Amino acid sequence: MSAAVSLTSRQNPTKIFDYPKYWAECYGHSKFLPTTREEMDALGWDSCDIIIVTGDAYVDHASFGMAVLGRTLEAQGFRVGIIDQPDWKDKSNFEVLGKPNLYFGVTAGNMDSMINRYTADRRLRHDDAYTPGELPGKRPERAVTVYSQKCKEAFKDVPIIIGGIEASLRRLAHYDYWSESIRRSVLLDSTADMLMYGNSERSLIEVSHRLANGEKIGDITNVRGTGFLRKKMPEGWDEIDSTRLDQPGRVVPKKNPYEYVNEDDKPEAGAEQAVKIIPDIGARQTDPERSFIRLPSFEQVRKDEILYAHTDRIFHKETNPGNARALVQRHGRNDIWLNPPPIPLTTEELDWVFEMPYQRVPHPKYGDARIPAYEMIRFSINIMRGCFGGCTFCSITEHEGRIIQSRSEKSILDEIEKVRDKTPGFTGVISDLGGPTANMYRLNCKDKKIEETCRRPSCVYPSICSNMQTDHSHTTQLYRKARDLDGVKKIAIASGLRYDLAVEDPEYVKELVTHHVGGYLKIAPEHSEDGPLDKMMKPGMGTYYRFKQMFEKFSKEAGKEQYLIPYFISAHPGSTDKDMMNLALWLKENGFRVDQVQNFYPSPMATATTMYYTERNPLKPVKKGDGEIVFSAKTKEQRKLHKAFLRYHDPDNWPALREALKRLGKMNLIGHGKGCLVPPETRREIEARKRNHRMKNTGAGKKFMHARTQHTGLPYNPDEQKKRQKPSGNKPKATNGNSKTGSSAKRTPLTKVKKSKTKR
Repeated sequence: MSAAVSLTSRQNPTKIFDYPKYWAECYGHSKFLPTTREEMDALGWDSCDIIIVTGDAYVDHASFGMAVLGRTLEAQGFRVGIIDQPDWKDKSNFEVLGKPNLYFGVTAGNMDSMINRYTADRRLRHDDAYTPGELPGKRPERAVTVYSQKCKEAFKDVPIIIGGIEASLRRLAHYDYWSESIRRSVLLDSTADMLMYGNSERSLIEVSHRLANGEKIGDITNVRGTGFLRKKMPEGWDEIDSTRLDQPGRVVPKKNPYEYVNEDDKPEAGAEQAVKIIPDIGARQTDPERSFIRLPSFEQVRKDEILYAHTDRIFHKETNPGNARALVQRHGRNDIWLNPPPIPLTTEELDWVFEMPYQRVPHPKYGDARIPAYEMIRFSINIMRGCFGGCTFCSITEHEGRIIQSRSEKSILDEIEKVRDKTPGFTGVISDLGGPTANMYRLNCKDKKIEETCRRPSCVYPSICSNMQTDHSHTTQLYRKARDLDGVKKIAIASGLRYDLAVEDPEYVKELVTHHVGGYLKIAPEHSEDGPLDKMMKPGMGTYYRFKQMFEKFSKEAGKEQYLIPYFISAHPGSTDKDMMNLALWLKENGFRVDQVQNFYPSPMATATTMYYTERNPLKPVKKGDGEIVFSAKTKEQRKLHKAFLRYHDPDNWPALREALKRLGKMNLIGHGKGCLVPPETRREIEARKRNHRMKNTGAGKKFMHARTQHTGLPYNPDEQKKRQKPSGNKPKATNGNSKTGSSAKRTPLTKVKKSKTKR
């Protein structure tokens, strides 16, 4: 058994700026963190203490993870280098800064590399917003795993710590949408020594100092927000058995067949058990800081979808830093051990992180190349972290947590002035003042003790918790002070608005509508039907109508013509064909036309992804046989149909919609009447359908040619060959290689149809 080690303090954690500085503090801070050996030499460094490997271009801005962690570690006195978007095919690219003295920190970047690479329909994207020039292919698929393995190949004895959104969402066994399989924890695939999940400034700073003081990374097992492999369980801890659905009685621990037991080390008769195993029903009587939950193993959840849903339910109940227990999941001979989530940063600590000497621009080595992700946040200000909404399709709770961490008003206003004075191209408009949501700034639980014991997955669903603050006066005051700053012409609010919270404070809505809406305001009802909304944990349409009434009232009072732009998701778990039909009817009735459509994207470890894979609802107790069945549109045809319902006005979708309406027994919705969804077939459509049917049956009109794979080249084309041989006097026309084939939007923006005008 491992020696008992207590977790770092939950009540009084060390402030992240109170650690003694590392000796290399004498070098001061660099204008940009070095990315080459030449830049290191210019700083007078002989080596880096920490090297961060990232899949994003290096932008020295507080919205980019590598810059935030690099700057906060630099402030601790460490020499931090960055290897950005290395060519993973050659290990020499991971040796450009030499061998780090402490460890490699590996991240895929601000986006999951698979989501960055593929659309929701598994089509390749042809651009990358985090790469100079939007060029695709600058990061590998499953970047955390590939980068970590290359770092290990380059320097076998250097510890590797993985983190960021990709590692966070793969910390346990998880459903992988792209391979349609259950994959192991990324800790095993990457061969990393430690995983950090969530916003990891606190945990990374502590681990860095302990490594600098000579501790081995394998001995650091008590830092919150970390995960690692374990062969033995610590002594003196209670094990809560949650490996099966039924409530067990007396539990007899199974013997580990791989563990060697020395006869001399066997406990004497009557000796106390090192690890006490108790049934899941007794979990409430245990100390969260001295107990862990044993989840169903990787092998179990890979074979049993019900157990996978059960695991998801347990996992999401253990996300509150105030009461969460460690989680353990066996993978073959090893156990993955996850410590409870990190303690959220205080306002003072968060201010310190955002007040680092960021240059707020990309590294100069990129020249004038455009980085769209930077352009989007160039003039925006992040005012808070976290989200207590708990939407099942979103991964913010799994990554950042649901406790809101807010910056001080002074820190935010100071940053606006820095943008005004230092950011190139500033014209007086702050593009956003927000975060994961626009209006959760300084909204927290009224009672700290209640917050620390709460296990609700959402503070606003099915209704707003009575213990949740809904007074937006801090946000309203912040907007007014920001507006009054010299040189600031307008403060826009671009982050998504939680309108169910906003309606609780009419003064905030009036302030927002009167001064901070540029004609259009994005909100996200996501659906019109209660069934899908329940699976999303989103409010009903009654709240939408209530907010819409306020929005129109205050817009009229301000003398402005403004519009709400609702966003919707198609093919979300729980959404049937009938639900999508009703949503399409709602859109038509309210005069909306969808501009772009985004199908539900099953991201790792999201609750909605579990619904999609298992067709069970982990929001309720999961049972064998009689559990709630959740419909999910999985086939290409089903998902395409759900998209088509949202674009009911597109003639290309009418044939599929007519067939669906016939199956649903809704022939009355086919016609030219006001209440109809699609028109009947035209004579031209009927003739085309018959012609296609004849060609399909006879094979007429088919052209056959030899096909080759992308690895062997395109099929031989004689006409093309003649063109190459016969030179032309005309110069070739330039083409734009940045065309998009897949929308990267997360939801469906709409256009509003009003009389003869089209508003977007």
